[in-house]
Amino acid sequence: MLAITALNNQLQLINLPIPQPAAGQLLVKVAAAGVNRADLMQAQGKYPPPPGESAILGLEIAGEVVAFGQGVTDFKVGDKVFGLVAGGAYAGYCLLEQSLSVLQPNTLGAIAAASLPEAWMTAWFNLIEIGKLQAGQRVLIHAGASGVGAAAIQLAKSLGAWVSVTCGSPQKQAFCRSLGADLAINYREQDFAAEIKAAGGVDLILDSVGGAYLAGNQRCLNSDGLMIVIGLLGGVEAQLNLGLLLVKRQRIAGSTLRSQPLVVKARLAQALREQIVPHLGQQFQLTLDRTFALNEVAAAHDYLAQNRNLGKVVLLVGDEMA
Repeated sequence: MLAITALNNQLQLINLPIPQPAAGQLLVKVAAAGVNRADLMQAQGKYPPPPGESAILGLEIAGEVVAFGQGVTDFKVGDKVFGLVAGGAYAGYCLLEQSLSVLQPNTLGAIAAASLPEAWMTAWFNLIEIGKLQAGQRVLIHAGASGVGAAAIQLAKSLGAWVSVTCGSPQKQAFCRSLGADLAINYREQDFAAEIKAAGGVDLILDSVGGAYLAGNQRCLNSDGLMIVIGLLGGVEAQLNLGLLLVKRQRIAGSTLRSQPLVVKARLAQALREQIVPHLGQQFQLTLDRTFALNEVAAAHDYLAQNRNLGKVVLLVGDEMA
C-alpha cells in the first residue's frame, strides 16, 4: 500500500506492506483521514509517535472494515467505521482498535466521519473529564475556529456554560458566534485578557497557544480557575506569575490525547459514539471546512499552518492509496 511519512521535514509517499490486525483490531481500508496540527508537528520532527505506534502520519480515519483480529465481536467485514488512531491514517489501510471504532451512521459520509474523532474526543476529554465544566461556569477557548475549538464551543454551550473565544479575523469571529460563542475576540486587534476580564473573567481556559498566552491567561482567569494547555502554537516557554497563581489559587494542567492509555481513549470513543454522533445535525453541527486530494497533502498542511481553516480539514484517501 502507499502511505505518507515524513523525513527531514519533507512529506514522502512510500510503499509499505498492508498491516495485519492483532487481537482486538480492525483492518480498515481508508477512505478519508482528518488533518491535524499534530500531523504538521510530526512532519517537522517535533512530535514523534508514541513508542510502538506507526510512523505514518495521521490520527483519525474513516473507511471500510476489510479484516479483523481475534476477539473482535462488535464489527464485521464491510462495516463502515471511523475512529481515532495513534498514527497510520495517511495510508491505504490502517489498523483501528475495536474499542476506538465508531460505526458510521447512514447520515454521515466518510469525509464527515473522518472530521470527528480527534476534535470531539479532545474537547470532551479536556472540558468534561479534566475541566469538569459545569452549567453556569465561564470558559475561554483559544483558537475558537480550529477543529477542536469549534467542537469545544458547541460542547461547552451544551453544558450551559458562558463561552468566549479568541480567533484571528472577523470571518472567524462570525463563525464562532454561529456555533454559540457569547464573546468572540479578534486577538489581532484586541487585548483578549482585557476584554475577558472586563466581561467577568473565566473559570476554565482551553489553551492551544501556550507560551505567548500564559500571562494573559493568568490575568483573566478567575480565582480557583483552571487553565488546560493542549498546544504550543505560541511557544514552549513563558514566565509564570507565581503571585497571581497563589493569590487567585489558579491551576495549570497540561494535556495531550495521543499518548493517553487505550482505556482512556476507549472511554472518550464511547462518549463520541453515544453523546455526540446521535445529536449531529441537531444539537451539534459538523464543522468541515475543506477537503484535499491525496496528492495535495502538502497544500493541506500549508492551509492549516496558515490558519485559514474554519473547522476541520480532511484528506481524501480512497482507492489512490490501495
